[in-house]
Amino acid sequence: MIFSVITAFIVGGLICVVGQLLFDVAKLTPAHTLSLLVVIGSVLDGFGLYEPFIDFAGAGATIPITSFGNSLTHGAMQEAEKHGFIGVLTGMFEVTSSGISAAIIFGVVAALIFRSKGKVS
Repeated sequence: MIFSVITAFIVGGLICVVGQLLFDVAKLTPAHTLSLLVVIGSVLDGFGLYEPFIDFAGAGATIPITSFGNSLTHGAMQEAEKHGFIGVLTGMFEVTSSGISAAIIFGVVAALIFRSKGKVS
């Protein structure tokens, strides 16, 4: 039990370190860094490497943004096997729709409750 918690903490932390290095060393914008991490998770799932990574790291692999890319690709590949090309389009949204919906709902609620502190120019 404690080993899995430590492993998840270290792996999740290393993914965050990679993201921070992309900010600081490569001078990538947050949008570029986010997109790159999603693509990395997607590519790893496409090669069948993300599921073993999840088995090893647990929450350290499922919590960071790389898992979103994994979910998109995994859903698209599963539905493509069942329904062909149209499954590619529907599969990725079927698996991730609850997360996307939650992000939109929580974003709207936060925008209604809190005020920004500065002017947007």
